[in-house]
Amino acid sequence: MKTFLNAALLLTLVSANAHAQVNAGEQKPEPSLPFTMTQLATFSLPWRLAFLPDGRMIITEKVGPVWLVTQQGMKTPIDNVPAVLYQGQGGMLGVFVSPHYATDHFVYLTYSEPGDDGSSLALARGRLAIGGSKDTPTASLDGLEVIWRQMPKGRGGQFGAQIAFSPDGNYMFLTVGDRQRMTPAQDPNQELGKILRLTLDGKPAPGNPMAGKTGEPSVPLINPPRDTEVAKTAPVISVYTFTKPNLTPSETWTTGHRTPYGLAFAPDGRLWEVEHGPRGGDELNLIEPGKNYGWPLVSYATNYNGTPIPSPDSRPDLAKPVIYWTPIIGPGNLMFYNGSMFPQWKGSALIGGMASKTLIRITFDGKGGATPAERWNVDHRVRDVEAGPDGALWILEDANPGGLYRVTPK
Repeated sequence: MKTFLNAALLLTLVSANAHAQVNAGEQKPEPSLPFTMTQLATFSLPWRLAFLPDGRMIITEKVGPVWLVTQQGMKTPIDNVPAVLYQGQGGMLGVFVSPHYATDHFVYLTYSEPGDDGSSLALARGRLAIGGSKDTPTASLDGLEVIWRQMPKGRGGQFGAQIAFSPDGNYMFLTVGDRQRMTPAQDPNQELGKILRLTLDGKPAPGNPMAGKTGEPSVPLINPPRDTEVAKTAPVISVYTFTKPNLTPSETWTTGHRTPYGLAFAPDGRLWEVEHGPRGGDELNLIEPGKNYGWPLVSYATNYNGTPIPSPDSRPDLAKPVIYWTPIIGPGNLMFYNGSMFPQWKGSALIGGMASKTLIRITFDGKGGATPAERWNVDHRVRDVEAGPDGALWILEDANPGGLYRVTPK
């Protein structure tokens, strides 16, 4: 534990504010694709895929189902998954395989959990049980339980819902979006707009920047306002009182995020995140403990209605993105490639662009800096891109129906 924290602190000191910001929004696509995309199955608004050790995949659909899928595209429904509120940006979202799957068989799901007053982000865990025969398999998540949930429930999209497991396999980082309410991203008493560091059973992890601290016993609930200025005086529609101590401060790793859809560790141990801006200002951030990434105080963007937002250059006390995109790409996720099928990409990150319908490669200097490399126009909204055991890439298309594609070199 001490080694991990010392390493995180060292990275913070070495890389803080050491690199100029790059706007990659105007980057032109490459003239041709160096890979072939082969469609193997379709889904209703697929969101995330995760590989099992045997090469099969678990794939979530935002509308609710979760599937066990072979690399040939055969789909088996997974039973005992939780109910979700499929509405707007909410539904069945992330799926993540435990770093200790060989012994615990745990699978984690993130989703919008319904309630009387809307929904909230929930994190559940169950043991994947696979039975039946090769031709007619069965699958279920046994003993499924919610191990963490954000409260109070309410309106708004932008759930975040991404997990990255620490390189030592002992902790998980969970992104929680701002639910389009904006100002709670700066409230230390609310989990919205934060990246949390938790134990594998959903508790605050030891060694967090505010470990052991609790927040206010009650927090205000607002509805999503139309812009960041109106958000400052948004009316409180209700006050939620926690039934147990408010653990938000002790869970929090970083603050000030909007829509953190991608989170992944680089081979050098650094943690990186991508998130959506509003009208411009999608971001790639180097995530370092205790930092504030500025939303909704600053952005390289404006509100959707044109209302200005102060530039990050006006607030040196806040962490700036390493790369930003204006115009936007609408990032779907972030992953680091370490496979053998595209050896020239080892150590690079790949980002799926939904709005831009692109696949983007980013290179890293090992010192906390990042540089845009290629941008390929794939003509599909890329919600997720992951690497399979043999090094092939797999892409989920954000559409209904949306394709599952295997990507191999030409």
